[in-house]
Amino acid sequence: MGKVIDRINTLKIKLPEPKPPVGAYVATKIIGNLLYISGQVSIDENAKLITGKIGKDLSLDDGYKAAERCGLSIIAHVKNACGGDLEKVKSCVKLTGYVNSTDNFKDQPKIINGASDIIAKIFEKKGEHTRAAVSVNSLPLGVAVEVDAIFELK
Repeated sequence: MGKVIDRINTLKIKLPEPKPPVGAYVATKIIGNLLYISGQVSIDENAKLITGKIGKDLSLDDGYKAAERCGLSIIAHVKNACGGDLEKVKSCVKLTGYVNSTDNFKDQPKIINGASDIIAKIFEKKGEHTRAAVSVNSLPLGVAVEVDAIFELK
């Protein structure tokens, strides 16, 4: 067991099972030393979709937690793509977060912090990344949040 998996266990974090794609795409793709993770939608610990609009159906805190769940799904896919060895991660390069929110909602970065914070907590310095947080009118299956990622591998 490496340091990253020890941290996951110490923090009592349970990674979700990496879900297979529901469309005509792959969940992960490695190009050179870059690992691309397809958009992960908000799914709770009981495998139920977290749906609704932030600012109408869901609070800022609900959105943060939905984004955190997206971050955990990303990490599950990273682990899967690395054959179970999270020590192969050199750094998280970038996250792009999509927030299903009302027209007047302006706190998208606070929502996507849910994904950023959990990745930084698990990968520490290697988890620091660039990011975009975008508001959208709707997301697949009505989910509240979707986040994709790029990681650099050793």
